[in-house]
Amino acid sequence: MVEHPVFVEIEKTAFRRNMTGKLYVIGVGPGDPELMTLKAARILKDTSCVFVPKGREEGSSLALSIMRGAISLDGKKIVELHFPMIKTKGSQESEARSQEKEELDSKWNEAVDAVLQTLDRGIDAAFITIGDPGIYSTFFYLYDKLLERKPGLVIEIIPGISSINASAARAGLSLGLGNDRIAILPANYMDSLEETLKQFDTVVLMKVSKVFGTVRDMLNRMNLAARATFVVRAGMDDERVYKDISQVREEDLNYFSLMIVRKR
Repeated sequence: MVEHPVFVEIEKTAFRRNMTGKLYVIGVGPGDPELMTLKAARILKDTSCVFVPKGREEGSSLALSIMRGAISLDGKKIVELHFPMIKTKGSQESEARSQEKEELDSKWNEAVDAVLQTLDRGIDAAFITIGDPGIYSTFFYLYDKLLERKPGLVIEIIPGISSINASAARAGLSLGLGNDRIAILPANYMDSLEETLKQFDTVVLMKVSKVFGTVRDMLNRMNLAARATFVVRAGMDDERVYKDISQVREEDLNYFSLMIVRKR
């Protein structure tokens, strides 16, 4: 494969300086390209190589579509990295589970290899992720592996607007005031959910679609259903906000959805 001329020239310049490239980890926001920060857009415009995580090998990348809506991809090398949609914590060990972990670990190592091959050529690169890199982001599964392999590696994390912020804004909700306590947790880990709902003033439930019915039943039992808001695909063209969760149908459920329970 023939490299783009700009990419080749950057590599030649870096080689003469004997430099290692810098990795930018960039949150591109929840879906609306206009919600990408100015800093994220500036760095992505100036970066020649962009790593793009995907949940399915044959699928498209939401993060890349957001980036494409804000800046041109002309002259950039786009490297897609496949990360299978497998739980990494909280599941009981089994032979099948062990095999899944081995598969995922192999994919992470492949991703580390790809990133370091570019950085070792002295080329700065970006790893993009939807929302904010610090909130349930794929990248942090790679972070320790990258630094273990190359301890002096320079990694700069550029925060982005999360789906939590976007959902609260679209629903017209305050997540917290004064001394309110806020909890954020993946709803598919159900063990501590009821206790969390009792202890906190605002509870944000991520990845709620697969357990929506169970969560709704729990909220009805705790007399909290009227305090719940369900937001689907916040920041995207087909965004939907449900103030009455009894109106949510099976076909309304989507992976990119969350629920905010605001008790006050």
